[in-house]
Amino acid sequence: MGVKGFVEGGIASIVAGCSTHPLDLIKVRMQLQGESNSAAARAPQPIHNLRPAFAFNSHSATLVGPPPPPPAPPARAGPISVGVRIVRTEGVAALYSGVSATVLRQTLYSTTRMGLYEALKVQWADPNTGNLPLTRKILAGLVAGGVGAAVGNPADVAMVRMQAGGRDYKNVVDAITKMARSEGIVSLWRGSSLTVNRAMIVTASQLASYDQIKEAILDRHLMKDGLGTHVTASFAAGFVASVASNPIDVIKTRVMNMKVEPGREPPYCGALDCALKTVRAEGPMALYKGFIPTISRQGPFTVVLFVTLEQLRKVLKDF
Repeated sequence: MGVKGFVEGGIASIVAGCSTHPLDLIKVRMQLQGESNSAAARAPQPIHNLRPAFAFNSHSATLVGPPPPPPAPPARAGPISVGVRIVRTEGVAALYSGVSATVLRQTLYSTTRMGLYEALKVQWADPNTGNLPLTRKILAGLVAGGVGAAVGNPADVAMVRMQAGGRDYKNVVDAITKMARSEGIVSLWRGSSLTVNRAMIVTASQLASYDQIKEAILDRHLMKDGLGTHVTASFAAGFVASVASNPIDVIKTRVMNMKVEPGREPPYCGALDCALKTVRAEGPMALYKGFIPTISRQGPFTVVLFVTLEQLRKVLKDF
């Protein structure tokens, strides 16, 4: 396999990432919905100085009643509403905010995971039949995803920051530079444990399920090895990956998006703290925020990824 698998996987991933970037941006915005309200609810309330009603200089006393009830959280906006709001308030170009980070992320993360997965498949396949059991495919995906995520985490953090809005980043290099200067080099690997866990789950579920479903279709002669098989297997793989990864993706997005200011306590102490605070403030289903745009993005992304990959394999088979 050599370098060829890395090149094919990298090109296919960049094409897929750029094609579905607006859906990914909408997913990030939806995952951050309600976060500011829940953070405000956790903030300590000011302590009022209560004075006796008949104290001297009572004209200066302040009568303090019960604190007003917290404002009701705004209604959850759907993916279409979020997309329309972005276009109206920020312009059409805003749908591609952070696309430079997407390109860098796919170049680092996906090139590594796709190439390493193919190399492990060849290494671990049965030497007599060339077949690879599902368990080994999953293991290969876990290893490849973890390594790829560790390599691409700085670009992932920059992409989330740029997609979330509210920060003045010109491009991915500017974002990484500013984060490193203001928050330290370590901030580039913020949420790396979540990124690695998510990548392991996504890669294992996405790549292993694609190969398994494609093999099942061909073995049962349901379809020929062509575009129809590739689209069917890839869309099914995208659904599996979305269901498995969405909760981790929500927590990852929130941890990466938080800005830690000197002298102030960070909103979250880590992944587990973020998960617990999110569930307490917004309910368990908050972990599936953005699922519709996730599957809407993961489905097309996986289809474009594997269809492009299969075509590249045909073109580059003689190299």
